[in-house]
Amino acid sequence: MKVLANDGISKSGIQALEKGGFEVITTKVAQEQVANFINENNVSVILVRSATKVRKDIIDACPGIKIIGRGGVGMDNIDVEYAKSKGINVINTPASSSESVAELVFGHLFNGVRFLHDSNRNMPLEGDANFEGLKKAYANGTELRGKTLGIVGIGRIGQATAKMALGLGMKVIAADSFIDKVDVKVEFFDGQSVTTTIVSQSLESLFKEADFISLHVPAQNGYIISKAELAIMKDGVGIVNCARGGVIDEIALIEALDSGKVGFAGLDVFESEPKPEIKILMHPKISLTPHIGAATGEAQDRIGTELAQQIISILG
Repeated sequence: MKVLANDGISKSGIQALEKGGFEVITTKVAQEQVANFINENNVSVILVRSATKVRKDIIDACPGIKIIGRGGVGMDNIDVEYAKSKGINVINTPASSSESVAELVFGHLFNGVRFLHDSNRNMPLEGDANFEGLKKAYANGTELRGKTLGIVGIGRIGQATAKMALGLGMKVIAADSFIDKVDVKVEFFDGQSVTTTIVSQSLESLFKEADFISLHVPAQNGYIISKAELAIMKDGVGIVNCARGGVIDEIALIEALDSGKVGFAGLDVFESEPKPEIKILMHPKISLTPHIGAATGEAQDRIGTELAQQIISILG
């Protein structure tokens, strides 16, 4: 059987699939050509990340598809229920990238509280001629320790983020529509661990209480953070979104950054992805990455092997 990994797959994933008797195709096929390619090459399994969309048109046009796999968590680029109604297995890897996304969240948080994103822009330009001026500009940093991190969505990635925050000595609060409370276990290198319980609270109370906010939610029909939500937050709040574009009103965010209401933002995802708005890209108070939350070697290895195991168990 043939597997089309249209958005790529790790070497470990390819090896596991080939060992299981599958042929893996890693040719990048343009979105409008995906259905033709699947049919012409008798592809049984299509694997995607966030770039390729597997909608009703492809599902209808490709009766030979047995499995649609998403390397990662969110499946908003797949018509999941429709695929299932056609007898197609839909799989993903919800646990594989949790740590890598959580670490990126803290990359953005450290960038924001110590101005690293802006310093790294300006030091190459002015570091020799204006060293003292830049030193003064970036001198009033903030420590994360002792501050309150509000996590919106305390699923796997939210929990991984909570563990890192707790390890840094932060207070962690959470809001989640589906999880009332969760035990978070912080494990140390020597086998010891500490477990604490995080009880979900209302979004409104989280927005009022948090010094920093990190979003870990799937795609939404509306904004989770817009002008009204920003208004009730603490002055100088930091906001990080490594989840999905379109959950923050970017126009309202820019206004809040310009007024000082929001101290900084860290964005890995964007409303108009893959062409983020120029005002977002050029803003000195925004730390930016191009949707790379799960893009570590370790996470991709885990994703590839987990997808392979699931495919082999279904079709092997």
